[in-house]
Amino acid sequence: MTDLLANTQNIVENKLTTDYDYIISGAGCAGISLLLRILKEPQLRNKTILIIDSDLKQSNDHTWCFWEQGTGFLEHLVYHSWTTLNFYTDEHKLPLNIDPFSYKMIRSVDFYNYAKNLSCKRTKIHWKQATITEIGSVEDYAFVVADGNRYTAHYVFNSLLINEDKASYEADNCYKLLQHFKGWAIETKEPSFNPDEATFMDFRVGQDLGATFVYVLPTTTTSALVEYTFFNDEVLTTEKYDSLLSNYLERYCKLTSADYTITETEIGVIPMTNHQFRSHQDNLINIGTAGGWTKATSGFTYQFIQKYTAEIVTFLIADKPPIVEKGFNKAKFNLYDSTLLNVLINKKMDAKDIFYRLFSKQKPQTILKFLDNDTTLKEDISILMSVPTSIFLPAAIHELFSRPHKK
Repeated sequence: MTDLLANTQNIVENKLTTDYDYIISGAGCAGISLLLRILKEPQLRNKTILIIDSDLKQSNDHTWCFWEQGTGFLEHLVYHSWTTLNFYTDEHKLPLNIDPFSYKMIRSVDFYNYAKNLSCKRTKIHWKQATITEIGSVEDYAFVVADGNRYTAHYVFNSLLINEDKASYEADNCYKLLQHFKGWAIETKEPSFNPDEATFMDFRVGQDLGATFVYVLPTTTTSALVEYTFFNDEVLTTEKYDSLLSNYLERYCKLTSADYTITETEIGVIPMTNHQFRSHQDNLINIGTAGGWTKATSGFTYQFIQKYTAEIVTFLIADKPPIVEKGFNKAKFNLYDSTLLNVLINKKMDAKDIFYRLFSKQKPQTILKFLDNDTTLKEDISILMSVPTSIFLPAAIHELFSRPHKK
């Protein structure tokens, strides 16, 4: 680490160094959620904060969908919500009434604008567009190097997978899948959707490239987000995604290209892995996917971000190290996730059949709790009995008694 610091200081020689209480490295969902929670707390009002990202965050580049009960932390940003979801396979349609849960959508542009409007009223909050090349922790502070400048803070909250953490992930012999997707927000000329119902998973599409399904999330009778999603190890070309989306709309929504206009697009890649990401290094705190907050078997991250950023802020208020302890519950669900990755990667059972068994044999509310890592051991046992013991038990034993993320 001494050599790293020396190299960093050589890079930024004769350049300005700025000190802050907190630096947020990466202005995505995790970083901005943490910022918003800090801004809500009077006890943290006088903290100086620097937010660094390579992007200006001016477009709707992501759409976050999640389920929760009641009024959430960012309820005023919810663009649309549903309590009825539909699940499809070639043979089955399952209508899922998830009440008292709601499946909610937040558009990233609304999220970014809200954060900027709040922070511009605070003179101690600073935003910087720059490319981060180094992060680290030395003695009792942490640092970030961005565009050749070195910034220090008491804590750096980092959501970027770089440096040693990236090398560790790439070298690890763990299970590695990608959840990758492309979505179109479309407007149709004629009413084509029911905005009271969303397609949660449509597995009627081809499964030759691995687990593949489509979301259809209508917000009005003439507008919807349609997203093609894969669980495999290789992203597609833009042309392939577009062709698949077009074919899906024609076959299942009865819409030709002349019937709709694409108003926005989004594309993303999320690691699905049981690699144990480092949560912190002294005063460098990893958050979001970099901190291991993404669920390995679904890619869901939003609700874990809200849970863990709330915990971090509680620690900051108490002037304690903001390190989230994951404990037995996290270890339990790590085992479940590793088991499912074992089954999927080794092609022991198709994802569509697994998810159909889960949703057809259990209350949807229970499955949603399970996907949020919120079920009890009794509920877990009932859920695990929904899938073939002959397939899942040997996989679970393998994961339990071998290296937890060994392939």
